[in-house]
Amino acid sequence: MPAAEPTPLNPFVAAMRPSETLAITGRAKALRRQGRDVVLLSAGEPDFDTPAPIVEAAVEALREGFTHYTPNPGIPELREAVAEKLRRENGLGVSAAQVLCSNGAKQAVAQAVIALCRPGDEVLIPTPYWVSYPEMARLVGAEPVAVETTPETGYKVTPDQLDAAVTDRTRLLVFNAPSNPTGAVYTPEEVEALAEVLRAHEHVFVVSDEIYEHVLFDARHTTIATLDGMAERTVTVNGFSKAYAMTGWRLGYAAGPAWLIDAMAKVQSQLTSAPSSISQRAGVAALAMSPEPVAEMVAAFRVRRDFVLSRVQAWPDVVCPKPEGAFYLFPDVSAYFGRRTPEGAVVTDSTALCDYLLDAHGVALVPGSAFGADYGVRLSYAASMDDLRTAADRIEAGLAALR
Repeated sequence: MPAAEPTPLNPFVAAMRPSETLAITGRAKALRRQGRDVVLLSAGEPDFDTPAPIVEAAVEALREGFTHYTPNPGIPELREAVAEKLRRENGLGVSAAQVLCSNGAKQAVAQAVIALCRPGDEVLIPTPYWVSYPEMARLVGAEPVAVETTPETGYKVTPDQLDAAVTDRTRLLVFNAPSNPTGAVYTPEEVEALAEVLRAHEHVFVVSDEIYEHVLFDARHTTIATLDGMAERTVTVNGFSKAYAMTGWRLGYAAGPAWLIDAMAKVQSQLTSAPSSISQRAGVAALAMSPEPVAEMVAAFRVRRDFVLSRVQAWPDVVCPKPEGAFYLFPDVSAYFGRRTPEGAVVTDSTALCDYLLDAHGVALVPGSAFGADYGVRLSYAASMDDLRTAADRIEAGLAALR
């Protein structure tokens, strides 16, 4: 008998694309299991252990039997600690009632999009963008609108670009700084210039993804919600994954207008409810501990950035701005498109180049097509110096072999 026709999917789900970062990391790990020597520079997570005070707080929570459901928005101690952090470090005056704790910052971004966007709305997303932003928009029937930046502008959107992109259908701007995948950081003056544009378009809300806030090298972080007229139309999203090496703990948070946080909490209550009780106790400890472990990690990332950047900028025909935050480089490698591998295959785009470097040279990078910028590749330097040296040598040899 012929196979039955599959039941049609929700068209919004059908329009979504799977994560290319997860796909290429999965391929690389599969090659490792087969015995291949592969250097993974595709993962977006610190390679450091979670600091000891955080781990100890989690163990103590387990010993105390703090292993049951918590209030959906998060335990009061964590919500207050987050509010205090935002007041102290960011100058953002919010109460604990304006804070929602979530299962990672990704969930907080998604719930903001779900709460704010309607089918047919437009969501402005500067490129190169984190892979999930446009798919979150598609999930609710909104239209992701790319606002293209370039290496020449340091991968930062200009006020004129933003103003030109806004239409009557624009509902949301997703603003990510420090940026994944470029490491770009906007100066306070640049953030203010974007806010000035938004003040003229009162129907546009902002989701400000600040998850890399503490991974900064040569720049100062500015929270856009603190600028005049922006607090009532901005959701500030952050979390613990990057600064505290807590990716697996799945703990993030959002802060914003009470009516919007309440709507996001309603969505969360029907999807997952609160984050892990253990992770929440760990989050309280993270916000209370000495900043020294975070500073030591960032100092190590700076050394790695400088090393890898010096290697990348020496490769012929490759353009790569100096990132001021996060732990990624995003070089423009389009000069190698159209060249052939030693086996005669044509490198047509960023995906083909990453496939070639993985299969022939044992280095896993993420193609720029995943980030809406096919001319580039994302390279994570959240890896050991030995791995970074090996990867740089292999990529250099791989590029040199293209004709």
